[in-house]
Amino acid sequence: MQFSPCQGGNNCTQDGTHCEGCGRSHEEIAETRDLVNGLAEYIVKMDYENPEQFLQFVAIKAHGKAHMLKMEG
Repeated sequence: MQFSPCQGGNNCTQDGTHCEGCGRSHEEIAETRDLVNGLAEYIVKMDYENPEQFLQFVAIKAHGKAHMLKMEG
């Protein structure tokens, strides 16, 4: 499945099972929102002065972990 980012504004829909703007399921959107909120809360909790660097680190680590999990089956 290809990730499609939110289109925002009037493109977002709440009806049905999927957003008509980005095509993602409302469940996927909610889970992604929870991940983003959790990361943001952690950044504030740790009082990082360089959140961009932290987020780059997390992105690289998560990508590597996902690749490993896919290879394991």
